[in-house]
Amino acid sequence: LGLGLFFGIAAGTATGITVAIEMQRMSRGGVHYSLRWEALFSAIRGVGFAIGLYPMAGVPFSLAFGAIITAGQVVAYIRGIRPGMDYTASRRRRFTRRQFHATVIRTAGYIVTFLLCSAFVRRIEHPWQFALRGGIVTGIVTAAGTIVNPYIEYYADNLPERRLGVLGIMIVFCGFLLQSVQYLAVIFDVPVT
Repeated sequence: LGLGLFFGIAAGTATGITVAIEMQRMSRGGVHYSLRWEALFSAIRGVGFAIGLYPMAGVPFSLAFGAIITAGQVVAYIRGIRPGMDYTASRRRRFTRRQFHATVIRTAGYIVTFLLCSAFVRRIEHPWQFALRGGIVTGIVTAAGTIVNPYIEYYADNLPERRLGVLGIMIVFCGFLLQSVQYLAVIFDVPVT
């Protein structure tokens, strides 16, 4: 919500998919991916952020931001900061000192990246406000995800089969309902514009 619905969908989808892939491997007791794979995940997230920023900031800003964020995430991976860092599936929320430091560094990095892109592109009206908003939103989302993630992992690992089946059926029905919206709009003559 801090950067708009379109940004949330684009960045959230890219981040959610890549982090889920990485966390899935960690949940099975595996080691992290090679740097090539991690660079690919970073690039996917960078593209998601660039797509999300495009309506607000334009193409040059978005491309520069996506490239810088991708490079920054690769450097973070080299330094051992990754989504599966300090992984655990537990019933308690957890926020280690390393995770806190990584969140602070990521927030500062995003603020600096927003400012750098604003300085080069010069299209943003209030660059400091935009940079602070982007960095703080990213920091809050990172901290919230890091804190709540162990509980979600624990719950997903220990979900009874029947409940999982009911959840799957509910998702299928939601898909059917969403698919039928277009036909209902025609039947009830709902204006789309």
